[in-house]
Amino acid sequence: MTWDEKIKDFENFLRFERNFSDNTLDAYLRDVRKLRDFAEFDMNDTGPLVITYENIQEFLYHLSKKKFSERTQARWISSIKAFFKYLVEDEAREDNPATLLEGPKLGLYLPDTLSFDDVNRIIKAINISTDLGRRNHCMIEVLYGCGLRVSELIDLKMSNINFKESYLKVEGKGDKARFVPLAAYTAELIKQYIKEIRSKYKINKKCEDILFLNSRGSSMSRVIVFIIIKELTEKAGINKKISPHTFRHSFATHLLQNGADLRYIQEMLGHSSITTTEIYTHLKNEELRDVILNYHPRNKE
Repeated sequence: MTWDEKIKDFENFLRFERNFSDNTLDAYLRDVRKLRDFAEFDMNDTGPLVITYENIQEFLYHLSKKKFSERTQARWISSIKAFFKYLVEDEAREDNPATLLEGPKLGLYLPDTLSFDDVNRIIKAINISTDLGRRNHCMIEVLYGCGLRVSELIDLKMSNINFKESYLKVEGKGDKARFVPLAAYTAELIKQYIKEIRSKYKINKKCEDILFLNSRGSSMSRVIVFIIIKELTEKAGINKKISPHTFRHSFATHLLQNGADLRYIQEMLGHSSITTTEIYTHLKNEELRDVILNYHPRNKE
């Protein structure tokens, strides 16, 4: 069996049996293909059914010298372990050479968030005198107001917006659908965008139900959304590394700061486990620590 054959089988397993999202699937396959390339060119064409634990360690050591982050290294190991676990379950191998692999110890990852003032500064940096500016304004308000992932934003369908009941049906990771409340302010912006901006486009037939379109009437790419936000952040003078996901983090953090129950936030974000959502309690604790250090009279002495 060749690497490409087993990687294709692995892809089908992740896609159809594990229901992986396209982005997670791409990351896993990219990591395993790195191992394939190393095995073929630096290990005398060692195949996936005979590669050893020592071979995989050599590959990981080779990559670690390139100064990738610990989080990236941990993902490589996760991908490789999943691949060889699949080969064993598929009875392609009797042993699992990745069983003893251990990832680097990771500290608690606290995502960057924006203050409410920062969000407003970014929105004020948008030139809403243009059609594209008004579209971008609406996109950012939906990102922040509904806590969407960027993939969920660009795939959002008009048929999944219920203005009467004030909610969005969001198709998230693993094709899991969830319902997110739609604030009146955000709903009004969407209505205006549909009526006054989107209606001007000559729309590609495949994209007739997609809410946010580019100037050619087709669906937008993740990269374009990243670029739009990067340019607006620089224009607003905010010195943070901001991505579309930052608005999702800010959505959750601001809800928690204003008293929302963590279980409700979990539902709105579409997290399958409450432990994923609990990261925002750490953000709140960090904020509380800063308040104590900055304002407690004992710390001013």
